[in-house]
Amino acid sequence: MSQQTKWSQFGTLVTVFFFWGFVAASNDILIPVFKKALGLAPWQSQLISVAFYVAYTVGSIIYFGVSRASGGDILNRIGYKNGISLGLIISAIGTLLFYPAAQTSSYGLLLGGLFIVGLGFSLQQTAANPLAIVMGDPKTGSQRLSMAGGINNFGTTIGPLLVSFAIFGSVSGGNTTASIESVKTPYLILGAAFIVAALIFRFSSVPNKIHTVSDDVVEDPKDHLYKDRGSVFKYPQLVLGMIAIFIYVGVEVSTASNLPLFIEKHLGLDTSQVAPYVSLYWASLMIGRWTSSVGAFNLSKGITKVLGFIMPYLAFLVFIIANKIAGHDVVPFYIYAAVIVALIIGDYFSKGNPARQLLIYSALAITALIIGMLADGMVSTFAFISVGLFCSTLWPCIFTLAIAGLGKHTNEGASFLIMMIMGGGLIPLLQGVLASDAILGIQYSYIICVACFIYLAFYAVKAKSLLKAQGIDYDSLESAGGH
Repeated sequence: MSQQTKWSQFGTLVTVFFFWGFVAASNDILIPVFKKALGLAPWQSQLISVAFYVAYTVGSIIYFGVSRASGGDILNRIGYKNGISLGLIISAIGTLLFYPAAQTSSYGLLLGGLFIVGLGFSLQQTAANPLAIVMGDPKTGSQRLSMAGGINNFGTTIGPLLVSFAIFGSVSGGNTTASIESVKTPYLILGAAFIVAALIFRFSSVPNKIHTVSDDVVEDPKDHLYKDRGSVFKYPQLVLGMIAIFIYVGVEVSTASNLPLFIEKHLGLDTSQVAPYVSLYWASLMIGRWTSSVGAFNLSKGITKVLGFIMPYLAFLVFIIANKIAGHDVVPFYIYAAVIVALIIGDYFSKGNPARQLLIYSALAITALIIGMLADGMVSTFAFISVGLFCSTLWPCIFTLAIAGLGKHTNEGASFLIMMIMGGGLIPLLQGVLASDAILGIQYSYIICVACFIYLAFYAVKAKSLLKAQGIDYDSLESAGGH
């Protein structure tokens, strides 16, 4: 029986997705600021990403260890919405360190603050992703994750602009002096917002308990194919999916966090003028996720196809308006509307199949990266930025494939996937090392991103084969759109 999406609860839930995006994208503004002010090498500036994303892994390990030591899952005991509230409070504590970090120009304190913020986000992610799946028909769970991701990328779109305004005094590039002391204000405000959100969650109707996510997405499964294997690690789709999540988050973050250095060198722009380009990268993820989320509304096929063309440009319009308000010259970005056509074509041919979409988007991303490495100027810049379009829906694609067929091990599997977000810290660090002029240089360092997408394409093919052997065939599912 189809279950209606609980939109009021979902609306509350997606606020944390917004926060995750806001902070993640804002880190890309902090990286060049501290690099310039403290004279850091490229790899040293990437420690901002390392501190933030490795915290997800540490948080998941702590979660797993405490759950095992106490004889039961933490969220099952304290409740899912209470877990999100606790995670928000932890993140708020982390933002407090930004004040002494800015006052003393301490890179170590800044990294410590980001690490604690990431610890809180780890707990929030562990609770929020399964909640998004169960707040309605499980068949459209991945579409709801895409929709939540679209809200996430609304945060990533405006985050760099607001943080740039707080640090430089404007977002239009008029002031080129980066003041580390200016960092404390936006993050203290953000900490206050975390506390308010924690209170809202505590008294909201978001469920504290959920049933284990099942394989309802599969029609008429054959029972003998679904025998429990005893351990979550005996499901190869999960093990390979953990690597895929590590690589996906890593390549998504690495493409963006190394973008400012590329733009400064190849477009000759100052650090203070980078924000709209970083904003467009994250807006590209929003464009793709808004497009994919159309399928969650259970609309007719005709309307869904029309919205498949309208939604990406509506999201692009949000980017244009936000940057126009910020005082930027948006004319150079209009040509990007043509690039979005590639996303629309890829979404159309994916036909709601997560494995197919993962394969198509990985191939498009590889193409974009090769163009970015071989071209120069604005062509190269837009090519690298367009990787955001093709990263846009890979999280729900991988997440859906990795936990399919896990049965009672689904929640445990989900926590291990969250653990692998650490790729967002390590892969940017590796690219930062390769970006040194003594090695590959910033432009050719993007070869590491090509390698990442090659693995994701492999996982798309392999996961489809593994799941089909277990009786899970997404080709047999009828989907209106998205995945």
